[in-house]
Amino acid sequence: MKSPVTRYDCVNKNQADKKDLLRIVKKPDGTVDVDPSGKANGRGCYLKADRATLEKAIKTKAIEKSLKVSIPPSLYEKIARYIND
Repeated sequence: MKSPVTRYDCVNKNQADKKDLLRIVKKPDGTVDVDPSGKANGRGCYLKADRATLEKAIKTKAIEKSLKVSIPPSLYEKIARYIND
């Protein structure tokens, strides 16, 4: 029997399969980073891996609100590189 597909909520309030999402994590030491494995320790949020969703998340500060931390512009550039790859 096939296992059910895991669906998560994106920071922009959309649902998608976990494989289509990119996890952003706030680690216990307070740093924020991209978590490609999806298993890093800390508070996480999911972002659909496309450019339009990233732009909307930047405009609405959805990642900052979800993680309750200020996000530096360099992290948004890093996220964009992951999305383009």
